[in-house]
This record gives sequence, structure tokens and C-alpha cells, in this order.
Amino acid sequence: MWQANHVAGLLREKHPGLEVELLPMVTRGDMILDRPLAMIGGKGLFLKELEKALLAAEADIAVHSMKDVPVEQVPGLVVDVMLERANPFDALLSRSGQTLSELPAGACVGTSSLRRQCQLRAIRPDLSVKDLRGNVNTRIRKLNEGDYDAIVLACAGLERLGMGHFVTETLQPPKWFPAATQGTIGIQCRAEDNAVLELVEPLKDPETVLRTRVERTVATALQGSCQVPLAVFAELGLNNIRISAMVGMPDGSSILHAEREGASADADSLAAAVAEDLLGRGAGRIIQSLNAAEGSGQP
Repeated sequence: MWQANHVAGLLREKHPGLEVELLPMVTRGDMILDRPLAMIGGKGLFLKELEKALLAAEADIAVHSMKDVPVEQVPGLVVDVMLERANPFDALLSRSGQTLSELPAGACVGTSSLRRQCQLRAIRPDLSVKDLRGNVNTRIRKLNEGDYDAIVLACAGLERLGMGHFVTETLQPPKWFPAATQGTIGIQCRAEDNAVLELVEPLKDPETVLRTRVERTVATALQGSCQVPLAVFAELGLNNIRISAMVGMPDGSSILHAEREGASADADSLAAAVAEDLLGRGAGRIIQSLNAAEGSGQP
């Protein structure tokens, strides 16, 4: 809802007099909170109901966290407009105020993200990592009630909700990598709705569009899904770009990293090279084993 209101405000600012109506919806991903996303269908669970409303012309645009948007676009719909990227990193919130390195052995840390679980277990194999679902308020409440000693959330969501003060530590490269496109809001429209496409075009941030394309290119090449612990992060300099990526096992027993840096004009080829580096180091075997386990119902 914050994201939708934010986009509505930007549209009214860019187009004075424009009437913008919000159509609140609840997705399957919002409703099923007792199981990890990897077990119930992954990213697309937060989109289906919104996409149906677009295709039925019940809504003109849908506002998404790009992190939840599968790479394959739905026929008839496009996601070409991305707002300026917010804080892309993860945050550790701990009841004791201790950082990740300071948490005592056996401390319980909550997250349902396999990417976060993988990095937690690799950095601190002595911690107890448990699933955590629900909205931001629910997760913080569970932390404060003592269900967890610490939890990991996205910085962007906390900052947008005015909860940045809860952050104990920002987890960031080179020790910790975010999900591809984390912190990025995308606007989805009907592909042939030129009037709406024209209205949302001024909200597009070119640098974020480039970073999004690059990060999704790497994720696509590595068959990125909720079943695979995968991180991709692109940083833009004046005329250059650095692309870092990570693939690992959920238990943190194996983590592969790759990085390339070069001219921004070569961003797409650099992204392809990062994916090739990871595959050459064995990422394909990790992905294949996780997909096989998921297909057989193994955890």
C-alpha cells in the first residue's frame, strides 16, 4: 500500500489534475503465511491477482516490488518503468542491539529467504536460523515478543514505513549481497495502453532500469527462483558498472561468487560474463541439485 500510494502521489505531481484511485487487493502470497515461499510457488504469488485485474481492465497499472516479479512477462502486460531505486540492502534487527558478529552462539535468527538463510549460515554456522513470514509489523512484533533473537528484513521496506530506527546493522557487500532488484519499484501496464504508458513514462529512472535489466539478466541465466539462494547486485559509477553475484546452498555449505567491472555500455555482456563465471565454477550443479530436491519434495 505504501508503494501504491507513493506512485499515486508521483503521478499526481507529474500530471496536476489527474485522478488516481487505489484498488487494494490481497494476493495469495499475502494470505499464505504458514509456509516458506519456496514451498508454495515463489515470487509470482504476489502478482497473479493484480495481473488478472490489469488484463480485465479493472485496473490501469499495478505497482510491484521488482524482487517479486518473475523475469517472464505475462503476454499483454509490460513492466518497463522503474522508479529510482531505494536502499537495496538487507537489515539485521536484534532485540539485544548486537550485530551479526556479536550475536551469541545458538541465537535464533528469523527469515524465510533462502538467500538470507544461506548467507547467515555461511557467516555464522553456529546460529539457529528459522522461517519467518508476515508483514513488517508482524515480523517486528514476533521479534519483540521473543520468538527470535534477531530477524533480517529489507532496508527499503523499513525506511518506507518510517521504521529505519529498528535497524541494528546494515548487511551489505562485500560480505553480504542483496536479492536482484531489491529496493526497486516497478509499474506494470497493459502493453497496448498507450495513454497509460505515456502517463507513467516520466516516473522512469534510467539508471535503475539499467541496473534492473542487468541483475535480471544474471538471475535469468542462473534460473533464479525462490528455490535457489541467489544474489545479484549492480553498482553504477560515472561511466562504469560493477556486477556481483552469489549462488549457494541453503545450508551455507557452499557459496560461489563472481564479479565483473567495466564500461556501462558493456553492461549486458558483463552480466552474461558473471553468469558464465558462476556456471563455470559449479553453480549449475548447485541449481540442478536444488531443483531436483524441490521436484521430489525434499526440503
